[in-house]
Amino acid sequence: MRWQSILAIYILFWAFSVFLVLPFGVRTSQEAGAELVPGQAESAPHGFSARRVVIRTTIVATVLFLIFYLNYVFGWVTTEMLDWVR
Repeated sequence: MRWQSILAIYILFWAFSVFLVLPFGVRTSQEAGAELVPGQAESAPHGFSARRVVIRTTIVATVLFLIFYLNYVFGWVTTEMLDWVR
């Protein structure tokens, strides 16, 4: 596999992983014990840490990509192994 393909696939894994990571660790202002700002929705997050999301996303994407790449190299699961291909 060419390095450009590896990079493109990793970027896709990273982009999908953002949506997996975003809901974890979110606390509302009520849960954090802070007062609501006038006009703020009760379900709005109290604080957002982009750095924390980026770090978590990178870890998740790297693990998922490594599983994908190792499967590509060693052929643990191939299309011939799947029943729906026949």
